[in-house]
Amino acid sequence: MSEKIDTLCADLSLTAVANHYATFADEAAKKKRSFVEYLEQVLGAEAALRAERSRQMLIKLATFPVVKTLEQFDFEAAPGVPKARVQELSGLAFVERRENVILLGPSGVGKSHLAIALGVRATERGYKVRFITAADLVLQLEKARREDRFDQYLKRAILGPRLLILDEIGYLPLQKQQADLFFQVIAKRYEQGSVILTSNLSFGDWEQTFDGNAALTSAMLDRLLHHAHVIQIRGESYRLRHARQSGLLGGKTNGATASAH
Repeated sequence: MSEKIDTLCADLSLTAVANHYATFADEAAKKKRSFVEYLEQVLGAEAALRAERSRQMLIKLATFPVVKTLEQFDFEAAPGVPKARVQELSGLAFVERRENVILLGPSGVGKSHLAIALGVRATERGYKVRFITAADLVLQLEKARREDRFDQYLKRAILGPRLLILDEIGYLPLQKQQADLFFQVIAKRYEQGSVILTSNLSFGDWEQTFDGNAALTSAMLDRLLHHAHVIQIRGESYRLRHARQSGLLGGKTNGATASAH
């Protein structure tokens, strides 16, 4: 009998059922559970396994540089992070409403960690997420245009994800054509899907990043800020503070000299 069940499970790709049905059956007999309760337990195991596989696949497709969670974030070590607002955002209502989140602050204060953590939370909800740095995004846009597949790239990589995370805006200045390409991304996403952006620059300094183009920067910010949650994070670099406490650095060092934490 067990061989036939194993064969049926293989044919139907019921991995968890195949692994657990015998154990659950013995447990159900000992505890005198009903057939319905037993079936619910077996199918629940299968559903849980498939949900975990889906989550792992979504995390892989998101191309996070590393997986970070909100539970791992040390709010006590980062007093400049508004914990209540971050926790509110973790409910992901902003994704449902196609709103944006903009994390501003000096390097090393936790912007990238928070962006990734919100992205990971979104994958757990079953949303398709895409993480990319602004510099890498521009390189991919230029490559797609050279290879005459720009529209396909926009449709797949820019409009495809429910949540798009653009990290390190302003880390490198963009040339005119690069700024134009970046603007197209923001324009395409406007009211079509949520974007999380991180930047160590205040909005007043964004113009210098986008080739000094005041009109383009203004139009881009207009779209980004129309439905946006702006989180201003203050403080110094977590890593530099830790290094100083360890005796590796002396005195207070400007957090803007380190990469995002």
